[in-house]
Amino acid sequence: MTRLLLVLALLLIATAPPAAAAQQDIDGYVRAHLDHTGLPGAVVAITHGNDVVRVAGYGRDAAGTPLTAETRLPIASLSKSMTAFAVLQLTEAGRVGLDDPVTDYLPGFRLADPRGARITVRMLLDQTSGMADEAFPDLRLPQPRTLAEAVSRLRDAELADEPGARFHYHNPNYQVAARIVEVVAGQPFADYLAGHVFRPLGMTHSTSVDAPPAGTEGYVRAFGAEVPVSEPDWFTGGSHGVLSTAADLAKWLRAQQDGGGVLTPEGARSAHTPAPGRGYALGWRVRDGKTSHTGDWFSHTAAQVLLPGGYGVAVLANTGMALDNEAELLAEGLASLLAGGAPEPALPAGVVADRVLGALALVAVGLAVLGVRRARKRHWWRIAPPLLPLLPLAFLPQLLGGVFAGRRGTYAQVLHVWPGLVVALGVTALAGLTVAAARARALVSGTRGRDQEQSDRTTGDTEWASASRRSGS
Repeated sequence: MTRLLLVLALLLIATAPPAAAAQQDIDGYVRAHLDHTGLPGAVVAITHGNDVVRVAGYGRDAAGTPLTAETRLPIASLSKSMTAFAVLQLTEAGRVGLDDPVTDYLPGFRLADPRGARITVRMLLDQTSGMADEAFPDLRLPQPRTLAEAVSRLRDAELADEPGARFHYHNPNYQVAARIVEVVAGQPFADYLAGHVFRPLGMTHSTSVDAPPAGTEGYVRAFGAEVPVSEPDWFTGGSHGVLSTAADLAKWLRAQQDGGGVLTPEGARSAHTPAPGRGYALGWRVRDGKTSHTGDWFSHTAAQVLLPGGYGVAVLANTGMALDNEAELLAEGLASLLAGGAPEPALPAGVVADRVLGALALVAVGLAVLGVRRARKRHWWRIAPPLLPLLPLAFLPQLLGGVFAGRRGTYAQVLHVWPGLVVALGVTALAGLTVAAARARALVSGTRGRDQEQSDRTTGDTEWASASRRSGS
């Protein structure tokens, strides 16, 4: 009997969920990450095959409420993988052809560039349509309120490349794809997702929205401090508008194994398989053996990763887009932990950059004080150098477009994304302006002094000459 019990115990251990014993390690790592980085809160879902390893919430939201596995948060651009699933469902039903022109389903899809007529449904999903932020900066434009408006406003859009030629990450691609779902299915996109993806998978707390719900709050980082902010009002439908929970995302991750009954296994694999030579499939990036995607709102971030060993990881964090995606940092650490590594939490690059920027701004203030004290009448050209920091401040949205994959926003959006940079540049520019003003004042004062001295000398010479004439007479 003892041997039988021992054998049964060994079998139970062998067949237990692979990471069940690692829940304590997962919790410990997430809490250590939050403590080390200052991340206010995050929710985590981890699966292995069809097993749920861990769903949990850590930290707090902007109102101070503890996060749980049932806390609903924005998943941002993770939504693209769900939009792709919806399109693939219609493809498997024979109602949409991936290589058909978009105009077959949306006759009103017209771009300013006539090449837009050659854009196919697949090009939308793998982001090779040729539409791009540099040709159509949608963040800087008035925002639509519906998917129909999102499509109609593209009549002013040019193309950055030939359709199918190059990858350009561009939210309107998925807005058009979601509109195809609406038109073909004959119902609002949010209703289609709810009825054909969320409910069949048991994702009862997930929904899709066209704009952030009123009162949505998260955080931005500035010089190491977490600053609560409200999410700006912008259009999110189809491309980055799903709200979900850790518990629901665990069900979504499990569905990636075989389609979860809403898609065939072949359909699920096609979503994760990019065209030869490409790194973006249908709503998923594929790189270094990992299938993943990240998402950014101005007040929240998200990441999902499918690992070769059958693990799935999803993380939602309540800090917004920045130099790096904080949900992705945490997800990568968890992926390393699941692979048997011993990851150490590291500060986000944005926090490190803010410290450097803060130090440079203080140096600029110190130099400005010194410059004002030493301002002397010199040359006019010495006024210009202190004004140079005004140039990057003036063109900051355009300059940051190079950092954020060509995406161009407004000053208000830049302030959400990197407040430390805006503040540091503003302080440096103000310091330079102060020095330039002091030098200009000294120069003007010196010029006036020379003019007054010359005037006094001229007056003195005149009076002396007059006195000489009087004495001579």
